[in-house]
Amino acid sequence: MLGETIHHIAIIGRDYEATRTFYVDKLGFTQLDEHIRPEKKDILFNVQKGNTVLEIFIKPDAPLRPVMPNPEHTGLRHLAFKVEDVATCLERFDELGIRHEDLRYDDFDGKAMAFFFDPDGLPLEIHE
Repeated sequence: MLGETIHHIAIIGRDYEATRTFYVDKLGFTQLDEHIRPEKKDILFNVQKGNTVLEIFIKPDAPLRPVMPNPEHTGLRHLAFKVEDVATCLERFDELGIRHEDLRYDDFDGKAMAFFFDPDGLPLEIHE
């Protein structure tokens, strides 16, 4: 019934420039397209890195997430990206001004990990 891969992950942001800069310029996703949709009062663009496609909706009047960095709300908790070296990524995040938590180690597999946040406070993770 379901395929073995995820087709895309949808994210809502409020600020086009900040969101595009974060995902494309800072995280290195490639922008695939852009659709300005006045009838829906949003802009939709897709970005891709490897096999991961993010469908990003820009809705300036979208309700804000609850106060972060608490990701413990119903629904998608966070997206986790596999990286070779979390410490190196965190150093790069500092250079790019990306807000993140400190490096820590996963309780189950013992591998390095850290949470970071997009411009709207969406919790994201890097994990070795």
